[in-house]
Amino acid sequence: MKLALLGVFAISSLPLSVAISYSESPGASPENASPIYGVTVPDGYRDWKFIAPAQEAPPLDELRALLGNDLAVEAYKKGTLPFPDGSILVKLAYKRMQSTEFAPATVPGAPTTVQVMVKDSKKYPDSHGWGFGRFVNGKPVDLAQHETCLSCHVGNVKDHDYVFTRYAP
Repeated sequence: MKLALLGVFAISSLPLSVAISYSESPGASPENASPIYGVTVPDGYRDWKFIAPAQEAPPLDELRALLGNDLAVEAYKKGTLPFPDGSILVKLAYKRMQSTEFAPATVPGAPTTVQVMVKDSKKYPDSHGWGFGRFVNGKPVDLAQHETCLSCHVGNVKDHDYVFTRYAP
């Protein structure tokens, strides 16, 4: 009987443990966590599913790709708003450059940032359930850049759970 109860507890706890394992990188040190929110770059994010591309106009002139963990991708596909706790979005940004093989094409150049949004309504109640991180070479950028994350999302995409990117079919 005790073994059966333990199995039920383990299964019912699974989604929570999966969400936690994605939102906190094992062994992440405080110097690798974003100021304000404490977000880190999630392990294995490069293997996550593609959500949509983006292009940033000058002066940034970047190509971007948004990836999501399984929970975020499922929410996008179902049109679930607000996103469920445990959803994580990662935006990869690269300088845009002209292809050397095919002149009309642009390709990713040097990487510029990795940006992370983590949905955890209990941990981030003052920022509408989202924690933000912006990283260059795996290290968080300065506090001033992190202070602008929430205000830009609140000012522009409040009606889409503070997320800019839409799912690309």
